[in-house]
Amino acid sequence: MTSPNTPDLGSTSVKWRWPSVHPEGRKFVLIAAVITLIFALVAWETLAWPMAGITVWVAAFFRDPIRTAPLGDGLVIAPADGLITMIVTVPPPKEMAGEDGLGDGPMTRVSIFMSVFDVHINRAPIAGTIKRIAYIAGKFLNADLDKASEENERQHILVEATDGTRIGFTQIAGLVARRIVPFVTVGETVGLGQRVGLIRFGSRVDVFLPAGTGHRVTVGQRTIAGETVIAKLGEGERTVGTAQ
Repeated sequence: MTSPNTPDLGSTSVKWRWPSVHPEGRKFVLIAAVITLIFALVAWETLAWPMAGITVWVAAFFRDPIRTAPLGDGLVIAPADGLITMIVTVPPPKEMAGEDGLGDGPMTRVSIFMSVFDVHINRAPIAGTIKRIAYIAGKFLNADLDKASEENERQHILVEATDGTRIGFTQIAGLVARRIVPFVTVGETVGLGQRVGLIRFGSRVDVFLPAGTGHRVTVGQRTIAGETVIAKLGEGERTVGTAQ
């Protein structure tokens, strides 16, 4: 049975709808709304109006829009909304390296920076089984810095497709972000573009592409989680772009 929130992919048109607020954020919206109401009741209008704006922003931060993932063999989909700030060749993180992980050879790392205005729900870049989740406590440096990949609080997730292909991605806390919230567990099967977690408030996600796989995105491009194709496995061509 199709969920009432799931668009009919066989239909010829789709209507725009307000995105819902993810359950993880509803308590924060409620807290902000109650504070706004208290300020309004005691006639502190100079505080009530700014607090009302904060309430709207909190609701927007935890918005959870429906996304439609393109289907196709070997497609790797962006796990996060945001700005691609780096595409570099690096060894895989030690927590995901080794024969039962991503190996030890160099990989292409695509870094997506999420500002406090982006959707912060993260999604699975490929369909498969969650083989590993590794949480590392750390600092809260600006997530836009390269060293944030190794020094910040972060969580590595390794997904293995049915053909044995493995894709790793890392949720990295940022300067404001203070908690990484997982929605999945080891051994769980996830679909392409399925929600796997979120990061509060402003952060970054790194995606590690295997050797021989190029990227279909470029630095400065914006991605949409669950929709933007960032690579096709085995396709070595690398996309370049120009800012205008």
